[in-house]
Amino acid sequence: MTKTTIAFDLYGTLLSPASISASLSSTLSLSSQKAEELAGLWRRYQLEYTWRSNSMGIFTDFASITRSALKHVVPDITGKQIESIMSAYDNLEVFPEVPGALGVMEENGGLVEAYVFSNGTRGMVEGSLKGLREVFRGVVCVEGVGRYKPDPKVYEYLVGEVGREKGEVWLVSGNPFDVLGAKAAGLRACWVDREGGGWVDRLGDGLGVEGGGRPDLVVKGVDEGVEGIIAWAKGGRE
Repeated sequence: MTKTTIAFDLYGTLLSPASISASLSSTLSLSSQKAEELAGLWRRYQLEYTWRSNSMGIFTDFASITRSALKHVVPDITGKQIESIMSAYDNLEVFPEVPGALGVMEENGGLVEAYVFSNGTRGMVEGSLKGLREVFRGVVCVEGVGRYKPDPKVYEYLVGEVGREKGEVWLVSGNPFDVLGAKAAGLRACWVDREGGGWVDRLGDGLGVEGGGRPDLVVKGVDEGVEGIIAWAKGGRE
């Protein structure tokens, strides 16, 4: 039987970008509330910068994008403060259900294989995975294709790197834009809906993406996603 490939997004799926707020608070002497607000704004501009980069056809690595977005939201930040916060970015908190989910992956290694698929540079990803690294067969970073999610080229690159057909590859992501990008490129997708708000992204409807680009599976955590994909693999992959 051909294994099913599960490609896990990193930031917002396995790791919490919001957890950087503790470093922002201590380094910039901010209240917890202000630091949380700043972390959210930083994440917003980090992603916006990647999309603008795609639109302009100019690629720079994700570490540089992340630094630039930080300087956008904290214009008077010092170089020393930037380096301190960026170092903390390699130690983001793992969402609590993730270790258990990866344990299930190991138990079902005959059915599925896991990769990390990220906008991050290889150095950022490797630094962030810590003790989780051995579960993954490999890491696929968009710097290899010079585009960012949700450009279709990055999903085609993923499929080529893992050596599978599109229908054999699942993306697991907590980011709706990433899910829609995968669906538009012909992959299967599981959306991690931690807030429980349901799928509200309607861009796929307007673009004519099959099924509106809605995820094949909606779950509350990565653990549920893994279990659902394994059930799909066992059930004949329909």
